[in-house]
Amino acid sequence: MDIPALVADKLPYLSGAFLDHLKISSLELVSEIERQIIGERRGEVWCAPKSVVLPGDDRYIMATLGVASEPRVLATKALVTNPRNAERGLPTLNSMITLLDSETGLPLALVDGNWVTAKRTAGLSAVAAKRLARSDSSSAAFIGCGVHARAHLEVLADVFSLREIRAFGRGSSNRDALCRLAASRGIEAVPCDTAMAAIQGADMVVTTVTLVPPPVPFLDAGWLEAGSFVTMTDLALPWVPEAMQLFDRIVIDDLAQEATMSKPMIRPELVAGDLIGLVSGDVAGRQSKSERTTFAFRGLAVGDLALAGLAYSRAKAAGALES
Repeated sequence: MDIPALVADKLPYLSGAFLDHLKISSLELVSEIERQIIGERRGEVWCAPKSVVLPGDDRYIMATLGVASEPRVLATKALVTNPRNAERGLPTLNSMITLLDSETGLPLALVDGNWVTAKRTAGLSAVAAKRLARSDSSSAAFIGCGVHARAHLEVLADVFSLREIRAFGRGSSNRDALCRLAASRGIEAVPCDTAMAAIQGADMVVTTVTLVPPPVPFLDAGWLEAGSFVTMTDLALPWVPEAMQLFDRIVIDDLAQEATMSKPMIRPELVAGDLIGLVSGDVAGRQSKSERTTFAFRGLAVGDLALAGLAYSRAKAAGALES
C-alpha cells in the first residue's frame, strides 16, 4: 500500500526585503507605537515582561510577548545574540516573530525579527525623543555604528531636522557606512576618533553598544551639553554609573518590567517614570531647554507588537496575504 505524500501547509514569511517593499514610514512607525502604548494603558493591549536566558557563554537569549485588540494579533519574538556568529559569517543577532490571531490562536505569519527589532528600537527612541529632546535638535552623536545606529539615523532624521551627525565605533567600516548614509540624506557626517569628541556639543546622543560581552563603562554624562537628550538602547551599561545623577530627567521603558529584573539599569531613585507614563501624560517630559534628559531601555514587547502588527496589516491591504 502506498503511503500518501505529506504536504506541509505554508505559513507566510515576511522577509526583511518584503518588509522594506511595504515602505512603512518613520512617522507611521512612531504613530503606531504610540497608539499601542496608549492601548496598553486603556487595557486594550497586553504585554508580558521580557524573558532573558544567559547560558554563560556570551549568548544573550530573549523572548517577548504582546497581544493587541486592533489589529487582532498576538506577537511572540525569540532572539539570540551570539558574538561567535561572526566566525560563521552570520549576523550577531538573529530573531523571529510569530504572529497568531489573538482571538482564535490560529497562526497568521512569521516575520523577520531582525528587521522588526532594528525598526522598533529606533521607533521607541523617537517616541521618547519627541517628548524629551529639544524640538530644535539638529545634531546627533552615535556611539556604536551598526544596524541599530543606521535605523536610528533614518528615523530621527525623519522626526527632527538633523544637519549633522558625529560617529564613533569600534571599527571604521560601520562608522564610515553610517557617515555615508547620513551624507546620502544631505546631513553632514563627522567621523570621530573618541567617544568624547562625538558627544561633546551634540543635541542628541544615541548609544547602541553591543551587550556581549558586557561593556566596561566608558561614557561620562559629564561630557553632555546642557539641553541634550540621550537614548540608551544598551541598558545604560556603557555609561559610568556614578555620573548618571547629572541627568535632570531619566525615563525608562517599563517600570513593571524593570521590577522583575535582577539588577536595575539605573538606580530607581533617579528614575522619573516610564514610557507608558510619558506617552500618556502622567510623566512630565522636558521642562526646560537646559535639562539633560535620557531614555534608557531594555526593549518593550509593545514595540515588537506594534511594528509586526502594522507590517502584517499593510501586507494584507496590499493583497500579498490570503484573507
